[in-house]
Amino acid sequence: MKKIILFLLISTNIFAQQVDTLTVFSNSMQKNIQNIVILPDNYQNQNKEFPVLYLLHGAYGDFTNWITKVPEIKEYSNQFDMIIVCPDGHPFSWYLDSPVDKSFRYETYISNELVTAIDKNYKTINSTKGRAITGLSMGGHGAFYLAFKHPDLFGATGSMSGGMNFIPFAHKKNYELANRLGSYDQFPDNWKNNTIINMTDLIAGKDLKILFDCGIDDFLYDTNIELHKKMILQKIPHDYIERPGRHTWDYWRNSIKYHVVFFDTFFKKNTN
Repeated sequence: MKKIILFLLISTNIFAQQVDTLTVFSNSMQKNIQNIVILPDNYQNQNKEFPVLYLLHGAYGDFTNWITKVPEIKEYSNQFDMIIVCPDGHPFSWYLDSPVDKSFRYETYISNELVTAIDKNYKTINSTKGRAITGLSMGGHGAFYLAFKHPDLFGATGSMSGGMNFIPFAHKKNYELANRLGSYDQFPDNWKNNTIINMTDLIAGKDLKILFDCGIDDFLYDTNIELHKKMILQKIPHDYIERPGRHTWDYWRNSIKYHVVFFDTFFKKNTN
């Protein structure tokens, strides 16, 4: 039986915005995982269902990164009347089910266990029309990875400075990719089958709304351009943006504003 533990952290000011810490027991990994859930001010006062944006952190991060580094996301939840969920994806999960380490099942966790818990505990639009996912860096990879593999869950997806092709980093140790996929020399198919640049066939002809961007001075810029050009060749509709910037929170603080507007437009078009 699925075990879900819910803790609510609510300000003593009854008019304050509600920000919860939802702790979900992952059956697939046999551990508790914490997640931030931001609710709009009017959540308790409205008899309606709300769209949900899943917002993923990057490598070396955790579930508190977004609300700590970019507290404005609380206001975006109010302004655009949406629930924002910031999951914990481990500092180096890459949001996938590891083929070499069965203790890492973060694709299963996000796409099954967490989505189920959010829909059970909150007033959500439980369909692709009201569910989107985005993230930064490792989380940008994760957002595309999960949306590409689960079009039955997410109607829109985004990425900020995402690692769209991690094969060039196969022999670097600072992102723990070899721990998740095995060494590239021994398990090249694990790398080829789980990197975004090789997964575009999954969404060809699908009605998935896509936005991604990257700073022109970012070390992942080339992988984003590579993906953009491949999507053009495959005639996959998408919005791609590049602007001055590096792999920094200053860049992502600016970028998230565009993503929230993009998803708000998607939600309103499909749910009103």
